[in-house]
This record gives sequence, C-alpha cells and structure tokens, in this order.
Amino acid sequence: MTASPPYYPALITGVASRSAASRARLRVGDHLLAINGVPLRDVIDVQIYAAEPELDFLIERGGKRVTRRCRRRYGEPLGLDFAEPLFDGAIRRCQNRCEFCFVTQMPPGLRDPLYVKDDDYRLSFLHGNYVTLTNLRAADWERIAEQFLSPLYVSVHATEPEVRAGLLRHPRAGDILTHLRRLVDIGIEVHTQAVLIPGRNDGAHLDRTLADLAALRPGVVDVTVVPVGLTRWHAPGLRPFTDAESLAVLAQVSGWQDRLRGASGTRFVYASDECYLRAGQPVPELDAYDALLPALLENGVGMVRAFLEDWPAWRAALIAAGGTRQCWVTGVLFAPVLWERGAAFTRETGIPAEVVAVPNHFFGETVTVAGLLTGGDVIAALGRLAADTVIILPDEMFRGPGGRTLDGLTLAEMRQALGCAVVTVGLSDG
Repeated sequence: MTASPPYYPALITGVASRSAASRARLRVGDHLLAINGVPLRDVIDVQIYAAEPELDFLIERGGKRVTRRCRRRYGEPLGLDFAEPLFDGAIRRCQNRCEFCFVTQMPPGLRDPLYVKDDDYRLSFLHGNYVTLTNLRAADWERIAEQFLSPLYVSVHATEPEVRAGLLRHPRAGDILTHLRRLVDIGIEVHTQAVLIPGRNDGAHLDRTLADLAALRPGVVDVTVVPVGLTRWHAPGLRPFTDAESLAVLAQVSGWQDRLRGASGTRFVYASDECYLRAGQPVPELDAYDALLPALLENGVGMVRAFLEDWPAWRAALIAAGGTRQCWVTGVLFAPVLWERGAAFTRETGIPAEVVAVPNHFFGETVTVAGLLTGGDVIAALGRLAADTVIILPDEMFRGPGGRTLDGLTLAEMRQALGCAVVTVGLSDG
C-alpha cells in the first residue's frame, strides 16, 4: 500500500484583491496544503503548480479540509502571500565550518534568526542568497533540473580544490567546478562570489579562480569579489584588507575586466564598493556594471553608483523630511560619499546637513557599513542635538521584526532617546 504524500500547511498571510486566490475565496489564516492534488513544499511549488488554467486549492480552515476551485485567467496574478517561503520547515542548514563565516562572528544575545546558517538552494533561487552547493543530494539536483531553478547564486571563494576545501572545512567543497559545470550543462545561470581573505585565496589564487569561472561563461554570468567582513569576535589569524591591498585587488580585477571584455562584451568580474572606498578610488560609472546591477547590489557591488544615479530622488526625500537643520547618520565606509552630497545639499537648499560617521562599537570598528549600525551606537555618537534638528537614519538599520534595530530598538524609542525628529531614508551602503 502506497503511503500518502505529506502535507505541509502553508499559512496564508495575504490575499490580493482581483486575483485568482480571491476569486477562489481563499482567506488570510487559511493553510494551503495542495494545488491540483500536488502537496506543496515551498513557494516554488506554488509558482509552478498554480500556473495551470484550472486550479483546485486544498486548504485547511477551522480544523477542516476544504477544496476551493477557480479558473486562472491568462496573466492574472495568483495573489497569495505566505508567512514563510519554505513550508516543510526544513531549511537547509550549512554543513561547512568556514572560519570567516559572519554568522559565527555574531555576539550573543541577539534574536534567534540571526544565528541561522542557511545554505538552501531554494532560498538562492527565491531571494538570491549565496549557497555553497556542498549539501546537495541527488533529489535536489533532479529538482533543480526538472523545475529549472535559474538563476542560482553560488559562493565559490576559490576553485582550486585544496584551497576551497580548506576555506570551507568540508571534504566535498573541492568539487565546486564539477558542480558548476553540471549547473551550466542543464542551462542554469549562475552568479558567483569570491570572498577574499588576505593570504588565503587572493593574489594568484584569485587569478586561478577567475580563469576557471571565465571558462564557464555564459552559464556563469559574473563573479563578485568581496573582501572578508570581520567583527570583534572573528577567529584568530584573520584580518581585514589594508587600503593598499584593496588597491591591489582593484588593479587585479581591472586587468581581468580588460581581458575578458574583449572576448565576451562584458567585464564579468566586479569588485565590491568596499574595495573602491577603502582604496580611495572613485566607483565605476553605471555602464561599467554591464546592466547587471539588480543582481549585484545585494552583494555590495554598485550600491554607491546606484545611490549617485538616484540622488535626485533621495534629495527630494530629504527635502520632504524638513527641519531647520539635518543630521545624516551613516557608517564609516560610506561617510565620504555623503559628505560630498551633504555639502551640495546645503548649498542648494539652504538646509544645513551634517554627516555623522558612527563607529561600530557593537560589532567592532572593523565593521564599517551602515546597515549593521545599532541603535545604541547611534545614540552614543549623537548625544543630544538641537531640538529643531531632523535626524536621518539609514532604513537598513530597522530590518528586524517589528522594525527594530539589531540591538532591539524601534524608531519611536530612538526618537525618545535622541529628543529630536527622526526619519529613515535609504541613504546607505547596506
């Protein structure tokens, strides 16, 4: 006797009006179990199995299972939001033991999700999370091919087997080129990254990595080169790149860009903004990113250029924030960019704008990006300002549940502590 497939109740948190789900009379609070008789493991299954014109939704409502039917019109949105993207509750955890992993460098006492080391190819497809491919099973490879889960985002770091195995501390990590060739052969587009550690996978090792990945074009779309991020809790023996080393990495990347652009029409390899800012070099112009910015931004590549291109919109938002004077808060890395814009803003609008670069005492001063600033560090750095000051905080600070900072403060609590009007604007490097 064949066992029935398991159902994973997916909590519906949103039903859009004028959608297929609305016409099927699905409701917030329902649990979706299956579409057209197929149990659902995650949002990917929903997207695929709900593409049919005739839809049967098996839901659980009030402890009872109910079927709702509708015909989905061509181009009509499904219109469902879920509490979680993965319904089976089995997020694929990372099996590697990278000593440079940022999650292992987190201080104690933060919210639980910040300590989850995910390495799930489904989240790579859905959200652009970088994965290592060291934990894929045969069924995973079959699903990637069958459902054509493209693009995927892969943390390569190094292509030399012994170097990558040493970095990830995983016996199968050295098979990365085999895995990448397999993805390319089935038509999956792959975005890759190399997080560089001084003396470990830079220099000649980076040259080897870029050469190996370039040989897999166009299936491998790009490589982003990112310097390692270290908090005060980093493993012994690690250190950040110096400014001079950052300049050397840029020269190496530029050489590869010149070589590869002639062969493929794109630069293929892109350095993170941090390299340019640390080296004191101007960020590239927009066309230097080969129309890849949407895929590169989340990895810290091109964010400064995107900000400069979108400056008229940010300027309008800052004017709308009002105040007799403004105080713009950012991390140490992005401050030079904002200083220049702040001076121009003051000249053009007559509103004095002071840019304050807040050192990160919470994670350690080697962490310089605005998105990892805590409320406590901002409050300590600003103290009490004139009451007519409007404080502009980067909205990336408030990504926690309920709009909280990493150390648990809400915007309202920040206003109370600072004694001024406080608004958030997307003025940061992430």
